[in-house]
Amino acid sequence: MSGVVRSAADGQVAVDVTPQSAGWEFSGLQVLRLAPGESYALATGGTEALVLALSGSCRVRCGSEELEVAGRPDVFAGPSDFVYVPRDAHAEVVSDDGGRFAVASARCGRTLPFRHQAAVDVPVELRGAGSASRQVHNLCLPGTFEADRLIVCEVLTPAGNWSSYPPHKHDEEREGESVLEEIYYFEVADGPSGPGIGYQRVYGHDGAEIDELAEVRTGDVVLIPHGWHGPSMAAPGYDLYYLNVMAGPGADRAWLISDDPQHAWVRDTWAAQAVDPRLPMGGSR
Repeated sequence: MSGVVRSAADGQVAVDVTPQSAGWEFSGLQVLRLAPGESYALATGGTEALVLALSGSCRVRCGSEELEVAGRPDVFAGPSDFVYVPRDAHAEVVSDDGGRFAVASARCGRTLPFRHQAAVDVPVELRGAGSASRQVHNLCLPGTFEADRLIVCEVLTPAGNWSSYPPHKHDEEREGESVLEEIYYFEVADGPSGPGIGYQRVYGHDGAEIDELAEVRTGDVVLIPHGWHGPSMAAPGYDLYYLNVMAGPGADRAWLISDDPQHAWVRDTWAAQAVDPRLPMGGSR
């Protein structure tokens, strides 16, 4: 499956992507929309999960333990802290004041501890330069947080900039590249007249056909089973956020990409350009 998944208008679960609904094996994502005092029961089964705040705060109960996600007012306010929930767990997400929460997941083999990661411990990276400048929150990557298969990061792109660029892929197991299914969940800053828009490009190569140019708004998801993906385009006037959820079959948990050779030269131009002065966003260090 590929293309855009639209968020639900009603109910607690605004987005629900499972390996079964996506037609792949590992990656999943739910976006929860909880009113004040509401809770959501989460059964991980054979998956590991990360609970982070898109807006608001929550508590995550698992067995006799409870951990708090202090959260943030919105996705442009810097990284959220998060809670890791292991496989074969029964947990409950509770929000006293209400909010929206992402549950990123991956089918996994190991059982790791239920634990919390503070926002101050999330590495913040400014990547690219000029109109390709963006801000990356490396939430749950190899080297930043231990998980079995799950890889999660989020990207802030100032209005008018391109990110996820040069276009790249991770759909072959070879030197310098790993196989990863990827979910892009988008939020777009509002403008003075209403909701903003952005765009996402995905295209194929020999043996891996796909052809998408999607207009995205807050709550939309783009599924990337294979192929080159990028740019993620922030339209002028509208800052763009996306959450990336990845997992794959490799023996090692690794995020290794190959640039489209037609556009890889763009990276070499960044050394002569400054990072966009609008970054960092949200007071991130």
